[in-house]
Amino acid sequence: MLIEKYINPFTDFGFKKLFGTELNKDLLIDFLNEVILPENKKIVDLTYRSNEHIGQTEADRKAIFDLYCMSSNGERFIVEMQKAKQNYFKDRSVFYSSFPIQEQAQTGNWNYKLAAIYTVGILDFAFSDEESTKTNGSKVKEVRHEVKLKNQKCEVFYDKLTFIYLEMPHFNKTEEELETNYDKWLYVLKHLPDLTERPKKLRERIFQRLFEAAEIAKFSPQEKELYEESLKTYRDLKNVIDTAYDEGKLEGKLEGKLEGKLEGKLEGQLEEKKANIIKALQRGKLSIEEIAEDFDTTADYVRSIERDYNRYNG
Repeated sequence: MLIEKYINPFTDFGFKKLFGTELNKDLLIDFLNEVILPENKKIVDLTYRSNEHIGQTEADRKAIFDLYCMSSNGERFIVEMQKAKQNYFKDRSVFYSSFPIQEQAQTGNWNYKLAAIYTVGILDFAFSDEESTKTNGSKVKEVRHEVKLKNQKCEVFYDKLTFIYLEMPHFNKTEEELETNYDKWLYVLKHLPDLTERPKKLRERIFQRLFEAAEIAKFSPQEKELYEESLKTYRDLKNVIDTAYDEGKLEGKLEGKLEGKLEGKLEGQLEEKKANIIKALQRGKLSIEEIAEDFDTTADYVRSIERDYNRYNG
């Protein structure tokens, strides 16, 4: 049973419900204007585009964005809500940005002029410990990272390709500390499912619209069912990640290291597998290849175990 009043925007269904429909397009426009774009570049209108892109040949990899849209001025926006840290997630962002570049190609005598591309990652995890100094001298971890192509003098070389990452775990302002709409957007994204009513600091019309769109009680039975499935998937993923961190296992898995309990467990499994392969070899009823198939390994691995066993046992 759902007990929250408002939807979790980090679920697939919740994110698309709030930002991926024509009905709520004004929410996405305001979010991009207040959080992503500089003051001199604001979106008046945008259109949603297909979120699935396939390379020029069948062998090319495809990309499926959470949201892909284009402003009335032609700028492209890829918006991804990333729930968990992945290997090479920065590489993935760069790869994704290549599709809006390629789709702008024109046949004939084209001058290669491109519209600006923004790749936005709203992250439910932290990938850095970068800090900045506040006016009072205290240190605060960076929430918003903006990346552009720069030269060796740190001057912007190309200003039409921008990557923006929002590390939501680093945003720690309380409701009383909210001042700008940028602050308010980050606050509501992080705390929406924990709220029971719209905070007094979020009285602007756009946030009234967001809370109306996010109220689960207003969903149709089908929408509630889809959201429950999406929420379960999100919670299962978070539980796996949190458990892995608590047991000190995740870093070992991600970096290919065997540490702590994981190392002992895997070593035990390997020793047990070796012992069973040796027993199969001693029985002499199966060929090397058949033993390898039974234990889901290679014939060379079985031969190496046989050599080691014969070496130490005469």
